[in-house]
Amino acid sequence: MTSSNAIPPALLELYREEARQQAQILSDGLLALERAPRDPVTLEACMRAAHSLKGAARVVGVQVGVTLAHAIEDCFVAAQEDRVTLDAVYIDMLLRGVDLIAQIGQADETQLERDVDAFVGSLNARLAGNEDAPLPEFDLRLADYADEPAPLAIDEPAQAWPEPLAALVQASGPRMLRVRADTLDRLLSHSGESLVESRWLKPFAESMLRVKRIQREASRALERLHETLADTPAFEQLDPRARAALDEVRHLSAEAHRQMSERLAELENFDRRSTHLSQQLYDEALECRMRPFVDATGGFARMVRDVARSLGKEVRLVIVGETTQVDRDILDMLDGPLGHLLRNAVDHGIESPEMRRALGKPAEGTITLEARHSAGSLFISVTDDGAGIDIDSLRRAVVRKDLASEATAGRLSDAELLEFLFLPGFSMRDTVTDVSGRGVGLDAVQDAVRQMRGSVRVIPDAQAHEGTRFLLQLPLTLSVIRSLIVEVAGEPYGLPLAHVVRTLVLPASEIDTLEGHQHFSFDGRRFGLVTAHQVLQAGTFDAAGDMLNVVVIGQGATSYGVVVDRFLGERMLVVQPLDKRLGKVRNVAAGALMENGDPLLIADLDDWLRSVEKLVAGGEIGRVGVGAARVETVAKRVLVVDDSLTVRELERKLLASRGYDVTIAVDGMDGWNAVRGERFDLVITDIDMPRLDGIELVALIRRDAQLANLPVLIVSYKDRPEDRQRGLDAGADYYLAKGSFHDQTLLDAVRDLIGEARS
Repeated sequence: MTSSNAIPPALLELYREEARQQAQILSDGLLALERAPRDPVTLEACMRAAHSLKGAARVVGVQVGVTLAHAIEDCFVAAQEDRVTLDAVYIDMLLRGVDLIAQIGQADETQLERDVDAFVGSLNARLAGNEDAPLPEFDLRLADYADEPAPLAIDEPAQAWPEPLAALVQASGPRMLRVRADTLDRLLSHSGESLVESRWLKPFAESMLRVKRIQREASRALERLHETLADTPAFEQLDPRARAALDEVRHLSAEAHRQMSERLAELENFDRRSTHLSQQLYDEALECRMRPFVDATGGFARMVRDVARSLGKEVRLVIVGETTQVDRDILDMLDGPLGHLLRNAVDHGIESPEMRRALGKPAEGTITLEARHSAGSLFISVTDDGAGIDIDSLRRAVVRKDLASEATAGRLSDAELLEFLFLPGFSMRDTVTDVSGRGVGLDAVQDAVRQMRGSVRVIPDAQAHEGTRFLLQLPLTLSVIRSLIVEVAGEPYGLPLAHVVRTLVLPASEIDTLEGHQHFSFDGRRFGLVTAHQVLQAGTFDAAGDMLNVVVIGQGATSYGVVVDRFLGERMLVVQPLDKRLGKVRNVAAGALMENGDPLLIADLDDWLRSVEKLVAGGEIGRVGVGAARVETVAKRVLVVDDSLTVRELERKLLASRGYDVTIAVDGMDGWNAVRGERFDLVITDIDMPRLDGIELVALIRRDAQLANLPVLIVSYKDRPEDRQRGLDAGADYYLAKGSFHDQTLLDAVRDLIGEARS
């Protein structure tokens, strides 16, 4: 066997690419032949794929690939000549051969050669008439053909390649370029900003139209003045120069109006062209991120078949919407959740062939995987025609696992009961198998879908043994998100609509208090109520009137109403990821720009829910409503670390005058001892200090698990860019120069980091 180390990397990568494509053809063909073993078209396609693999392996010099492909090709030729029938045992053997193809160039070469020899020996023995020839014994990871192939890194000149491969590259269609994913992401981000900027012209043009209307009214007033004066005897007695001046004013006003109209027309044309061009640029950049849904489904048919065989079932996978375009990032994240759902459908959903026949169903079950676009979202469903979900059994499982009392479970609706399926560790199986029963699956599906800013729900059929449908609703792209824009404490926030249950305007009179917590009723359910101000630690909430703007978030029992100041409408926002040095910012997912160019933060509503639940658990929920009493909290604590007495005292007095509880430390070591012994909301530190400087102090804080999230503000005389970068790289949240900031600058920085002194 020719060592892959002796093969030029570009040739080996080219061979792997062809092997990946041909292996997919073989895998799909074998699954089709299992249902129609003598189909001539499928047999011919599989034979050609094996033949192409053999030729490519021979050209590159991968002898083990030649041996493997030749044996598989011989089997297909035998089937074409009716010397063998490709039954389930043959399909099993050939699929193992396909797995071996995916290992070439990646697995240990010596072990791979032994595995190929064992496979070829078993296959040839069966072709020779030995029906008892065992399946070759070797351990293989199932090939994941859904993975996107890595881009080719072709370094050697084409002239140095074997002639067939050089011809293949030169005749391979449109020229392809290797582009880094983060470069493409930046292109999309810039094109989104360009689109936002282009829309700035429209409000500007509208303001100019208002100027035009004022000018037109001024021209009309001049004309009326002229007409009034012309009707009086005194007009003729006016100095000719005065009348000429009046005529000149009328003429200039009319000319200004005409030119204004022309310039506005040009501006409107430019606005249309600019917006159209920016939209095209954005659409093209976005299109570069889109891939057909089929790219994520390559290995699913094989997986369904193998799981079904292991369970003694007959199952067919049908894929609908293969050409549906899906964002690259979403497509890459779909493999895990869809794999869980398909395995669940085979194991939990599809009945055994005997039971299906007894129920009047075909022995072979069907699972349908469908992708489609609708109403600005991507919908992916996994539907089986199996037993469905037994609601009564589910209700008993909920009671048996002490998740609800029998009386409570009896009052739950079907939809509420189905939510229990997504709890960690929940399973309706009493026994553990290789496929299920561990309670791991649907909770992982839900977590993965939430990471994609989507939702998943189960839709059972009304009749028993009519199947189950899982429906995933996802955004079309992770780069653009449709959001509800709200105002909280004077700042705009984008709430992803996929996580907003509904919005409503709630009369304050409908708020009830139960066990110290405020609630309101809607659609027969009760929802806890909290203000976004408290969730975001953005000061206190003052109701402007008797009506409250409420956003309902969450699912099932963990749903809450969050009061915001104002609704500002819905927008498509181009997601701007936060700087990675910030780490995970609580309650915030990303940033974005509004159409007028103003920045806003996109909320992480899962974080909001966790924040609300933490407030509820701690009994810290404030009251909502007109004239409601507010929850008094202790002043937020700030540690000031500086070796200068003057600076320490200046900062202490400034912060104390605004209500903060300030503690001082005389150097970095004193500050480090303080943060380990007491709780602080913020640390303000200098850099140049004895014993332990500010950079070292920040690094120690960031390395401590208990203090890692403690905000740190550096205030230093050092104002060089490299000094700032050094401080931020160490983990500081803010960097201010002593020589340039005023009192308000420091206070603004403190408020940005921890909010007002009392919330």
